[in-house]
Amino acid sequence: MSLAELPSWALFAAILILTLLSAYFSSSETAMMALNRYRLRHLAKKKHLGARKAHRLLRRPDRLLGVILLGNNFVNFLAASLGTVLGLRLLGDSGIVLAPIAMTVFFLVFAEVAPKTVAAHVPERLAFASVHLLDPLLKALRPLVWFINAISNILVRPFVRSREAADEARLTAEELHTVVREGAPIPKARQDMMLSILDLEKVTVNDIMVPRDEVVGIDIDDDMGEILRLLANSQHTRLPVFKDNINNVLGMLHLRRLARHLGQRAMNKAELMQLTREPYYVPEATPLHTQLLNFKREKRRIALVVDEYGDLLGIVTLEDILEEIVGEFTTNFASSMPEIAPQKDGSYLIDGGAMLRDINRALGWALPIGGPKTLNGLVLETIETIPEASLCVRVEDYLIEVLQIQDNLVKHCKIRKAEDAAQ
Repeated sequence: MSLAELPSWALFAAILILTLLSAYFSSSETAMMALNRYRLRHLAKKKHLGARKAHRLLRRPDRLLGVILLGNNFVNFLAASLGTVLGLRLLGDSGIVLAPIAMTVFFLVFAEVAPKTVAAHVPERLAFASVHLLDPLLKALRPLVWFINAISNILVRPFVRSREAADEARLTAEELHTVVREGAPIPKARQDMMLSILDLEKVTVNDIMVPRDEVVGIDIDDDMGEILRLLANSQHTRLPVFKDNINNVLGMLHLRRLARHLGQRAMNKAELMQLTREPYYVPEATPLHTQLLNFKREKRRIALVVDEYGDLLGIVTLEDILEEIVGEFTTNFASSMPEIAPQKDGSYLIDGGAMLRDINRALGWALPIGGPKTLNGLVLETIETIPEASLCVRVEDYLIEVLQIQDNLVKHCKIRKAEDAAQ
């Protein structure tokens, strides 16, 4: 029986069935391509049947698209032919012109736009259901799909390379930041920790170290009684032992090792030196993620930071790096910083030697930290000279008033945000 001999109701029914098939292929294409590949890989590892099939099909997207487009174009062209026959029968010669227009609008709405819109909103539900038909259909039509793909791959080879496709499937550090911040349904505290881990490579030990002038250590030339008093009152568990000045560190003393001998008998300096461990030096430009691994490999918790000439710049500890990830261990970081004193007018009186990173962390500010590390350095770099009297300078969104200058250094500043001053 030819198409012309089919009753009109049969043609209508066939067109409706073909519309449903076209909608299936269109929605399957959108759903499969819209799947989150990382979530798909996770569900596949969890033995989700639909996810495993979808993951296997997406390994060769050319074959997947080949079978989908083959089925979609076949049903679309067949429906167009049936629509033309039906239009010719109902409207005569004018139906040959009107039928394609009506079929285009009909299929565009019901077989393309609407199904693809639904698939874009719920890709997993549709994709995991459609793979149960796409998988056997691909196996049945494999020779034809292979032939079509062979021709298309030859045509697209100059424009698409396998290495480029592999690179597209990887996330850059910036993209991973966006995924963690906006795409991961996890608490903000954990988000901040994950982002801090990603940012470790952007921060060096020089950015977080305790400066040399703030390092507490033991001068071996001091009187033994004074050394013992310093040890008894120390708030640190590890102290550098040096001779003459802090640049000449002889070793690192762990107070826990010392505690075992203090109650037994009087201790001399030679015995004290026997309890020390050789110092561990690191370059100032070492990224934090590298230093964290170095601490683990060397089984250390504290390191001396040196510059390119070997001069001591400060000390960095494992705790300092961990605080970059989890935040300060104190409940109120600003209250634990004597360098910062809030004023009644909303400004802050800050010591010139305070580290910019500590100020930003304590007050939630964003003072620039790409150059100088201290507030004194930031002011001097901004004005490009050593001030002889008090002055006020603006650095980005912050107004800095220099209050005291001593020994060519800015000793104290009053700082407020420019927006607060305008109110």
